[in-house]
Amino acid sequence: MAEAKTLQTLQTGHVGLNVTDLERSLAFYQAVFGFDVMAEGKEAGRRWAFLGREGRLLVTLWQQSTGSFATGRPGLHHLSFQVGTVDEVRAAEAVLRGLGAEFTYDGIVPHGEDGTSGGIFFTDPDGIRLEIYTPTGADPADAPTPAAPTCGFF
Repeated sequence: MAEAKTLQTLQTGHVGLNVTDLERSLAFYQAVFGFDVMAEGKEAGRRWAFLGREGRLLVTLWQQSTGSFATGRPGLHHLSFQVGTVDEVRAAEAVLRGLGAEFTYDGIVPHGEDGTSGGIFFTDPDGIRLEIYTPTGADPADAPTPAAPTCGFF
């Protein structure tokens, strides 16, 4: 297999998510992540929103699905957001609890046994699995899945 030597500045761009109710999802993502609406389509049957921070596009929402996120099918496993401190994770957790979000684990959990990176694992209004974590500052503790990364099994 040939290596892609021409992709020397490669990085992840935005993530596009299908949602069932744009207004509900837009309110959720703005409340939790503080996203700005960079652009929005309001035409019947073609509703969408581009969300970002500081001029950088991060997430796009597309109202073009029904049902809920299917964890048992190939595709997105979860979407993770990194923050700088455990206090930021706790602040996001408080916002999510106020919104009535569904959590997979109780509180901040380490990514692995005795790890210092950790976060919170929850779902958006359509059941899409999300994570907010910090690379350091989570107290070493027993992980929910000791033999594997916590984020892989929610």
